[in-house]
Amino acid sequence: MRTPTVDVHAHVLLPEVDSVVADLPGQADATVLDVRRNGPAALAVNGPMVGARLPRLTDVTARLAAMDEQSVDVQLVSPSPSHYHYWTDAETAEKVCLLANEATAAHCAQAPGRLYGLGLVPLQHPEQAIRILEHALEQGLLGVEVASHAPGRELSDPAYEPFWTRAEERGALLFLHPFGCTLNERLDRWYLSNTVGQPVENAVALSHLIFSGVLDRHPGLKLIAAHGGGYLPTHIGRSDHAWRVRPDARDCAREPSSYLQQLYFDSLVHDPYVLRELVRVAGADRVLLGSDFPFDMGTEDPLAALRAARLPDPDFHSVRGGNAAALLDLV
Repeated sequence: MRTPTVDVHAHVLLPEVDSVVADLPGQADATVLDVRRNGPAALAVNGPMVGARLPRLTDVTARLAAMDEQSVDVQLVSPSPSHYHYWTDAETAEKVCLLANEATAAHCAQAPGRLYGLGLVPLQHPEQAIRILEHALEQGLLGVEVASHAPGRELSDPAYEPFWTRAEERGALLFLHPFGCTLNERLDRWYLSNTVGQPVENAVALSHLIFSGVLDRHPGLKLIAAHGGGYLPTHIGRSDHAWRVRPDARDCAREPSSYLQQLYFDSLVHDPYVLRELVRVAGADRVLLGSDFPFDMGTEDPLAALRAARLPDPDFHSVRGGNAAALLDLV
């Protein structure tokens, strides 16, 4: 049997989740922050862009038709990062995550064997994370999507140690996908909030996991970094140099580059040469096909983007679906 083509970076929009927070005072503050970070020009484009893609984000029939056009057999579907709502209190955060888990599971259940899902946990309330991770797994989801940080907490925060432990024990997938960048107004023009901000956030979050020793303590974590891990994989030599010469950068046991082979990365880097370098530094067994379906900052043809890298045939098929099929236990 042919190994399926698997896209690990695809999103679902869940209007019922946003309805939970729509009338809360904190939502107004979150909207103001969104304007600060993105700028009015980007927000003017975002609304129509999402509207044009609404069927593929919400309707399984439209999603499957688009997948067939792309020759994608399987998608790993995660909630749109706009649903994180990390500003919410503990009670509201639980409602948001439980509803997101259930709604994502229901969406994927309409196409068994083709759609697999990830849920959400409230990173802003680490004490809830384990229980809500278990809820996601009980719904038949394979794990959860997390951002690059929560307000006041980096992923290196000791408060997350129990969560990493349970995720490792349960073999849960963790999909690291930033939403927003703390550089705020410095990136509020020309969509720099995304084009620069997302790769920065990926690099910062992964660096926290590496340098803090989280990946030493939890070597079995199954973590997929969106957007090819951002700037970190192609600039990992600077991290290695810091580890060698700076005593304050030695809280991890090995050179930072060695941990790239402990992580997974999607292929969404928009440059064939960068994709080849990602495969070189992380290993062909650690890169997975990803499209950011169906948003404009993704790719409409993930297989064409992969072919453009001109990888050796075995590496091509590993990235196309072999690695993900093994990770998602499809084979």
